[in-house]
Amino acid sequence: MTGRRDSLWGRRKGKPLSARRTDLMAERLPALLVDIGTPFSGTLAGLFESPVSAFRLEIGFGGGEHLVHEAEARPDIGFIGAEPFLNGMAKAVAAVSEKKLGNVRLFGSDAAELLDWLPAAALDRIDLFYPDPWPKKRHWKRRFVSRENLDRFARGLVPGGLFRFASDIESYVDWTLRHVVVRPEFDWTAERADDWRLPFPGWPGTRYERKAFAEGRKPAYLAFRRR
Repeated sequence: MTGRRDSLWGRRKGKPLSARRTDLMAERLPALLVDIGTPFSGTLAGLFESPVSAFRLEIGFGGGEHLVHEAEARPDIGFIGAEPFLNGMAKAVAAVSEKKLGNVRLFGSDAAELLDWLPAAALDRIDLFYPDPWPKKRHWKRRFVSRENLDRFARGLVPGGLFRFASDIESYVDWTLRHVVVRPEFDWTAERADDWRLPFPGWPGTRYERKAFAEGRKPAYLAFRRR
């Protein structure tokens, strides 16, 4: 992973993969990966095995619980998941293969590069859930929510599209609000407190969220609409 200001920072690899997952990655991952080595051409629908009519991006999908849940629930939508952590990618590949999902593609590197490669106004939603909060102030510049990446979100979303964010780290929630509400391209959708206290509709939860609850932290759920 690069050290760019707008990178999705994180570990590349954790514990060794099992032999089964190693074989599955070798067999299935090449067909699922989005290749940004050449300029984008054609249509986003052409990336997917199944017929889809709208497109969503999840940045840093962890073990893929939410990504796979959403793809199962909405077979008419094409989902792209970006995750630099190899073990998380392996879990997602296993789940996508087991469930035979033809509406999922994966990207294993810097999500900022993927956003630059995608055509403008192509996505109806971008999800960023429980990103690394970089809690020390001297590391805040590494947070994925930044002026540069909000520029990318504004470019990539269709008018009316959503940027959704969830975190259990209060300083990162405040950081995200401060960065987004001043942008002329976005409106915060909240009208009452429960709009950010309660999970998004159909939310399956994630392992990071379960850990937050177990440690006594309350997540916030923010949604911003592209004007």
